[in-house]
Amino acid sequence: MKTKCTFFAESARILNEETVMDVIREKTEELEQEDPFYILDVGDIVEKVKLWKMKLPRVKPFYAVKCNNHPTVLKILAALGTGFDCASKAEIQNVLQLGVDQTRIIFANPCKPLSHLRSASKLQIPLMTFDSESELQKISVYYPEAKLVIRIRVDATDALVSLGKKFGVLPGDAETLLVAAHTLGLNVVGVAFHVGSGCRDPSAFHQAIISAKMVVEKAVAIGFQPYLLDIGGGFPGTHNPPIDDFAEHINIALDEFFPEGCGFEIIAEPGRYMVASAFTLATNIFGKREITDTDGALESIMYFINDGIYGSFVNVVNHHQKFHFLLIKKQDDDETVLPCSIWGPTCDSADQVVPETSLPNMPCGQWLMWPEMGAYTLAKAGTFNGFPIPEVIVVVPYTIWLWFEEHPHHRVSMISVETQTD
Repeated sequence: MKTKCTFFAESARILNEETVMDVIREKTEELEQEDPFYILDVGDIVEKVKLWKMKLPRVKPFYAVKCNNHPTVLKILAALGTGFDCASKAEIQNVLQLGVDQTRIIFANPCKPLSHLRSASKLQIPLMTFDSESELQKISVYYPEAKLVIRIRVDATDALVSLGKKFGVLPGDAETLLVAAHTLGLNVVGVAFHVGSGCRDPSAFHQAIISAKMVVEKAVAIGFQPYLLDIGGGFPGTHNPPIDDFAEHINIALDEFFPEGCGFEIIAEPGRYMVASAFTLATNIFGKREITDTDGALESIMYFINDGIYGSFVNVVNHHQKFHFLLIKKQDDDETVLPCSIWGPTCDSADQVVPETSLPNMPCGQWLMWPEMGAYTLAKAGTFNGFPIPEVIVVVPYTIWLWFEEHPHHRVSMISVETQTD
């Protein structure tokens, strides 16, 4: 028996006793299956939201749409009541089409094209960030009624991506911008920061919250009445490390500098936290090249897979990110392994996914599974050389399905179930 459903207008499969690995194995055993594909586990996203509410009860998540804008991801998070961090008019429109209220959106791009700013005004998106006087000048002309959040720069010492290189005013320079906003008659309602995407230093949040408190005090002294603190993103999306250390540092700092009852609303912009571990990628080895020494002995193997740096592995080049993988079809435990490298499918010699690893001497047709591939992969993938972006297969654990059935107010559209007998 296979139970399938149309989940949030997407074809999805309900898992009874099956696992994500079971679905992957079943898919790879199809004779004509050669293209790469993702498995999206809806249950993983639901559990991440539940864990967030448990660990950071005072912080409302505004999901960073840029991280992964797959329709099912957005619809699930909308149904679960999260807010959304949007960076463009297209992202705003996608979220509004889900029935999300404007108050659940922050336009968190500190430097916005004029057409996007005009669109935000027309759609009455209240919150938006800024970090320069030129942005204030634009806002004063095209959306003077906006509720503004000043973005300050507080970089973690260890993060995958340092966003402070591009955005954020230094806390010591914030007063000048606040004065400019006040002179223009604009309304600054809060302070935002982002310690860096993929932060590996939880203590960075503590110092950032201290800096935000200092800027809040400057805003009050100038005449503003701020009520919002946006602690940005940077939270881990993998199960290791967990969010616990981040939550501990954040909660302690909030209790000290923005205690309950102080009148401040606390939000964050998690991206990879919500989706990284929900997506598993499967790629097929379609070619190999054996490297031998002068005596003809096998030294190493180059494996070619059907996804690469112009697709799901774009961050290999952009951020030197390392990925881990598993063999879907288990080899013999005593099988000899050799030095290997893994390459993408395009004609670009830079299309290398894994420079060095150890693998058995495998035939073409073997599959590799790449867990925790939901963050900044699909959203950045292209079709260079005509290779397709992997399809996404949505699976829903039965218990999660029942939860949505028993809580219909959490659904943004009707869900129908179809049962098929093999």
